[in-house]
Amino acid sequence: MKIFKSIKWRLQLWYGLILVVVLAGFGFTAYQLERNRQFGRIDQELHRRLNVLANALHRPPPRRLDQGFFRPPPDQMPDEAPPIRQENRPQPEFRLPPEAAQLFGTNDSNGFYFHITSGTENDRHEIARSENYQKPKAVIQFDHFFDQLNHADLPPEKRPAKLKSMDYQDERITADILPSGELIEVGCSIAPELNELRHTALNLAAVGSLILLVGLTGGWWFVGCALWPVSAISTTAAKISAGDLSQRINVADAESELGQLAAILNSTFARLETAFAQQKQFASDAAHELRTPVTVILTQTQMALARERDAAGYKQTVEACQRAAQRMRKLIESLLELARFDAGQEILKRMKFDFAKMISDSTELVQTLADERGVKIMAELDALEVTGDPERLSQVVTNLLTNAIQYNQPSGEVRVKLESQTGLAVLKIADTGQGIAPEDLPRVFERFYRADKSRTGAGNAGLGLSICKAIVEAHGGTMEVASKQNVGTTFTVRLPV
Repeated sequence: MKIFKSIKWRLQLWYGLILVVVLAGFGFTAYQLERNRQFGRIDQELHRRLNVLANALHRPPPRRLDQGFFRPPPDQMPDEAPPIRQENRPQPEFRLPPEAAQLFGTNDSNGFYFHITSGTENDRHEIARSENYQKPKAVIQFDHFFDQLNHADLPPEKRPAKLKSMDYQDERITADILPSGELIEVGCSIAPELNELRHTALNLAAVGSLILLVGLTGGWWFVGCALWPVSAISTTAAKISAGDLSQRINVADAESELGQLAAILNSTFARLETAFAQQKQFASDAAHELRTPVTVILTQTQMALARERDAAGYKQTVEACQRAAQRMRKLIESLLELARFDAGQEILKRMKFDFAKMISDSTELVQTLADERGVKIMAELDALEVTGDPERLSQVVTNLLTNAIQYNQPSGEVRVKLESQTGLAVLKIADTGQGIAPEDLPRVFERFYRADKSRTGAGNAGLGLSICKAIVEAHGGTMEVASKQNVGTTFTVRLPV
């Protein structure tokens, strides 16, 4: 059923089941305690009256209910004193003291009554009874003890055990057999107590039902409040799936488990919105960058087809188309490279190599460009080895050195420093250029981002630093930038040794 698939209904049913079990257990325990209290009080009165009757028979006091019969076992009976048979035993004399008569009712059917008999099971003689005595059917359950009582040769384990108080309909009866064989029955009506117990049971049921109703209502409210963030999460997720990425989950209780989940989902939604925005911007920038060389190619070919040209004119047109195609190819290769890094499909070599020598080789590679611009390169390299792809890391160093030279001031300096810091190889490449504006600094690693014209070279699409950062992060490192205007820019690369 659909109702059992709902978390709210399952929690409510489980909560209700536990509440019912607790209330039922409490009610049953309370009822039993009250019943035992009532019947315990009645049993005390019955036993007290039974002792009075036993004393009135001029016999020893009746045995306690936790003792066996007073009669010794047959093997301990003296030879000279054979067992007295029941039919030879004289009838006892019974006189109820006047002060004990008030313990029993006369015509009150609900009062205490007694009945005293003697003899065998088939030949029982009544010794005395109270005026309000009416033979209860429960007395039949005492009959089998008389037959056992008259068999003195029975082993001890087969002799009659103690008689306890018992209930029959609305009466409670207790009985005892004296050592001389008389059966004393004492009973009373328990109708008032049973009626009181019924009222107690009804009261407990009514209170329990009220508590159950209040508990289920409160439980439904608490479960609804606890699961409200789930509904908010579902509603927000539905709006986001419809295209509104600006939606966020509003959860007041941020300390609860669902509040923490909502905070994580909000962070995920924020990153998702940023990623979609970047993707949208990336597609727009890529289209813009590709449009320029395509426009050049189309313009040159249209001009060449417009009229007849000489060989030199056609050659010039083809060369222009070639330059545009090369720029477009370089851009496409960069985009594919970034896409592979984003998808984790770029395969990197993992080998240990001399990082300092690789940086020195990259410095020699760009030395010609530095000489053309009059930029001096100063290197301070500690001997360090790292594990990674030397070709990819050489691409990073070469790109950073080229930018440091290209965007430097004439006759400026480029300082390259490699050192070890807490298990990391730290490379710093600093120039003495005009620097980057503070508002542009956080975006230098964004794809297709160019701070201003001064940092835009010919054919530069703004993907070099993005590729460098992707390569460094693929090696488990980090890449940072710091800059001050009219002072210079410093790029810092940290790689695990």
